[in-house]
Amino acid sequence: MRTLLLLAAVIPPLFLMRKIYIIDKIEKEPLGLVAKLFFFGILITIPAGYIESFLEGLLGVVASEKSLMYRLVSNFLIVAWAEEGLKHFALKRGSWRNTAFDYRFDAIVYSVAVALGFAAFENIGYVFSYGLANALGRAVTAVPAHCICGIFMGYYYGTAKYFAVRKGWKRESFYQFLSLFIPILIHGFYDFAATSGSNGTSAVFLMYIIAMDVVAYITVLRMSKNDMRLRRYDTNV
Repeated sequence: MRTLLLLAAVIPPLFLMRKIYIIDKIEKEPLGLVAKLFFFGILITIPAGYIESFLEGLLGVVASEKSLMYRLVSNFLIVAWAEEGLKHFALKRGSWRNTAFDYRFDAIVYSVAVALGFAAFENIGYVFSYGLANALGRAVTAVPAHCICGIFMGYYYGTAKYFAVRKGWKRESFYQFLSLFIPILIHGFYDFAATSGSNGTSAVFLMYIIAMDVVAYITVLRMSKNDMRLRRYDTNV
């Protein structure tokens, strides 16, 4: 039974990782690098959990868990910020200066690897706690949501790299900011809608997941089709 639960938890993230890896048509990324970033995603689940527990404990002192303020702060400023912030940190530490990072689409592969490593380890905890029924639900909601956040993080992170190699430092900083800010918004709204408990918001949540799936898929295909090499002007980039 444990083996079945483990497979149910890790197959969805690995399936999505394989799909993104295949879509990268021009130049496949080193499997060692992708695996390293996936492992980084696993590692950061631990500090993310501690940060979230600590900050939500402080928040609970000043606001009721059922209040709108608590839910907004918890979902957007604690959970989304902690998880996406640590993913971004792991992504940049593991890939920014790597010589394999020579195409814009590479950023999506790297970012999704971190995001799905996080999703896989998180999924194991949920599935072992709540069973196979939970695995099915998360396979079509939470795991794709992590992947979607990774796609948008990678999209802006790759654009930041594009400007970095051209010494456009202001634009690089702007797109680095977006590579964190946009995933935080996506993640925060996902959690906010998912934890609302009302029928109306549940319908919004479902439509949100479908819409983001479509937008992310179109973004990935467009980035892959229009991928471009990143020219390096010096070895310090």
